[in-house]
Amino acid sequence: MKEPVHISQFRWFWFLLAAAAFLVRTIALGRFAESPDFVPNGDDMKFYHDWAVRILHGQWTDGRAFYGLPGYAFCLAAIYKVAGLDPWPVGLVQCGLEALTTTFIARLALEAFADRPRLALPIALTAALGWIAFLPAQTFSIILMPTSWVVAAFWGLVLWIVKTGARSTWRTWLAMGLLIGVVSMLVATILMLLPLVFAAIWRSRPRQPGPILGAIALVFAGFYLGCSPAWLHNRLIAREPVLLSAHSGLNAWIGNNPQATGYPKIPAGLRASQEGLLRDSITLAEREAGRKLTRAEVSAHWSAKAKAWIAADRPAWFALLARKFVNFWNAFQYDDLSIISLLRTEGVLLPGLRFGVIAALGLPGMLLSLWRAPRARWIAAAVLLHMAALMPVFITERYRLCAVPGLMIFTSYGLWTLWDWLCTRRWLEPLGYTGATACAALFVSWPRGDIGMWSLDHYNTGLRAQRIGELGTAQRELELAFAYVQDNAEINFALGNLWLARDDHPKAKTFYRRTLQLAPAHADAWNNLGVVAMKEKAWPVARRCFELAAKYEPEDAKTHFLLARARLELGDHPGARTALAEALRLRPGQPQFLELQRQLDAPPKP
Repeated sequence: MKEPVHISQFRWFWFLLAAAAFLVRTIALGRFAESPDFVPNGDDMKFYHDWAVRILHGQWTDGRAFYGLPGYAFCLAAIYKVAGLDPWPVGLVQCGLEALTTTFIARLALEAFADRPRLALPIALTAALGWIAFLPAQTFSIILMPTSWVVAAFWGLVLWIVKTGARSTWRTWLAMGLLIGVVSMLVATILMLLPLVFAAIWRSRPRQPGPILGAIALVFAGFYLGCSPAWLHNRLIAREPVLLSAHSGLNAWIGNNPQATGYPKIPAGLRASQEGLLRDSITLAEREAGRKLTRAEVSAHWSAKAKAWIAADRPAWFALLARKFVNFWNAFQYDDLSIISLLRTEGVLLPGLRFGVIAALGLPGMLLSLWRAPRARWIAAAVLLHMAALMPVFITERYRLCAVPGLMIFTSYGLWTLWDWLCTRRWLEPLGYTGATACAALFVSWPRGDIGMWSLDHYNTGLRAQRIGELGTAQRELELAFAYVQDNAEINFALGNLWLARDDHPKAKTFYRRTLQLAPAHADAWNNLGVVAMKEKAWPVARRCFELAAKYEPEDAKTHFLLARARLELGDHPGARTALAEALRLRPGQPQFLELQRQLDAPPKP
């Protein structure tokens, strides 16, 4: 009988894999640095960048509960403090984290299949190389998103759990809880590893209730200590009962409402952009409540709406859960940022694998390992727990990415086991495995019926092209998005902006009005319609548009400033002063605002 593989035999192997992963990721980072999209100019990337810049300038808090997980923004601010406002050092840090993830994958494979010494090393090598070549992993390691951070922490913790045994001390459980707490301030899905930690405690302390309960208490103590910067801020500074972030209720509503598709389809009345979505969620909740709300109350408002819908229509909710399950495994690439397609088009990414291939091969490999490799069950549990973490919300490519390292191990295990069967002339097992793979391939490739999903890449590409002044590309992409979906308010709004940039006011007004027919409370559409009216000197129309924009988005300083200008043009000096005072309250010291104030304070000309 062959001796099991000991992981210490392969230390050189980990370093080679880490170096290979870091090299591939830095090549992609270098290519990305030449792209006009390297400096964040929209979407979640700009949201995190802007937040980090505010922290860097001393605005650590706005006095209210966090409305977005704060960990990544503070990490960015720390890197910016040391290396300057440049995405390159952030990308290098994330490439390093990707190198760590690659070694975690290899070590997990060696641990899980140590009793198969002839195959353990090939399985580990293939799984690690598959991760290096995985297209979404290449993408999210070089952009300003916390994905690579949480993937490294998630699988590092799984490896740690697998290696725990009867000798594990109290420090182990405290440290695991601490890691989960710290990382939960970046991405909260890591909380779903807590059951796996508790299972490891049970395994290490069989039939010892006292030590088991003590270890669980240590895990929770470590967790609360780890995430204490968030909950202490929310409790002591904001004075709101929020553990991590108050945006959880909004995510619950986006994922559980009558129009939900299992992907992040934004409900009516809310904008799709990260900043616009968060602002709209507050103003709409306050309008429905008829009063100002704390952020904890905003979260409770959206959470209550989601719970009410679930309670009112259980069959529809169960059907939605089934749709999310299918979406998780489906080959369709729902990248809400469209960043993968963009970087492939720009030639930033190296050729590589996509999720559909890994899911089709990983599912039968996972089932096979559950039967034949008991230690691999920890990896399967981690994959399934991560999937469960997404069921209350929605599925996107970056959200499900955290499950891929485990699936990559199962893919490699299945392929090498198949090769072993063929080499030893065992024909029955390969036949069954091939049939299971065919069924998995059919399952993951099942077509998605919502045609609107196919417009997403064109829409996001059009927005990026417009931001950098490539109006021809923007028009082509946005018109393709419009061809898929004519009744989407954000696509119509983007086309209105395009024609406004081209000084075609009639077309711009057409699309803005269509936007408002679809979303009457679309503050940006009212604002831009007012801008068109200003350009045409239609001051009464401009005033009315800005008043409605301010009504639907009262925290936008620029809208109040434009309203002040429109009122001034109409001779309404008291109204102009009122609007300008609100603009200055929201953004004190803005030069344009102060110039208008000087005009209002100047004595009238004789």
